[in-house]
Amino acid sequence: MPTPSLAALPIRRLTHRDLIACADLSEDRGWPREEHKWGLLLTAGKGYGIDDPDGGLVSACVVTEYGPRDRPALGAIGMVLVAGRHARQGVGRRLMRHIVSVMGTTPLTLHATPNGRPLYEELGFKTTGRAEMMVGRFSPDGPQPLVPTRAATAEDLTTILRLDEDAFGTDRTPMIVRLPAFADHVRVAEDGGRIIGYAAAWPNMDTHVVGPLIARDTETAKSLVASLAEHTDRPLRTDIDVRHEELLAWLKGRGLASVAFNTVMTYGITELPGDWTRRFAPLTVAAG
Repeated sequence: MPTPSLAALPIRRLTHRDLIACADLSEDRGWPREEHKWGLLLTAGKGYGIDDPDGGLVSACVVTEYGPRDRPALGAIGMVLVAGRHARQGVGRRLMRHIVSVMGTTPLTLHATPNGRPLYEELGFKTTGRAEMMVGRFSPDGPQPLVPTRAATAEDLTTILRLDEDAFGTDRTPMIVRLPAFADHVRVAEDGGRIIGYAAAWPNMDTHVVGPLIARDTETAKSLVASLAEHTDRPLRTDIDVRHEELLAWLKGRGLASVAFNTVMTYGITELPGDWTRRFAPLTVAAG
């Protein structure tokens, strides 16, 4: 039997059963396997992929929808990958066009690497911002942030969801309710007994990723990061909106270094919803 052409291979929905194949695809392209993250995305989001007749996946990506189930307010696209042996043959373009078509009138967003940005621009995505990836061992030297923090409890979930929706601009309940099981630490910041921010640290390879990071102001964000750092012996990793210059400078002064920049892009909207001044870092760039 002749091998079918790439253009003839069907695009299908991926499920949690495809986790190992997705991780293999990540590894094929020189990315970490990130099985823990793939598990979350394939459970909370919708995966799309193309099977390779010789085994594994030709390509994959995940879309995480936010807002009302019957009419999502935003779709976040992430983990767009094409196997190295099939690169530069139009596979990624075909998969992305399929996603844009399937999502219809739902506004879309993604974090683009420098390599991926030209394709997204070709498809009509517009640049709306940038995020700076920071990695390193956190040093507590210097003045300590003053905002009190504590471990989040089940009783805090309703308040966290409301705070998150105000900052993010739409409801993320299906994702946020998974945080206690997905993250190793979830902490809240308080002012007079009122929750004014929250953050999580979840395991990814040899690091703890700080995200989401939602806070009333920069001082609150600092306190949350410092409190998460106290509870891990791993290096921290996070992706900070570049407009938060004070937080970035503070992180660099405490041992984290800039390792990459991603371009925040949107399709169907000119700006992301919500309040960027309180949205410091995404849960992951793959899901917003």
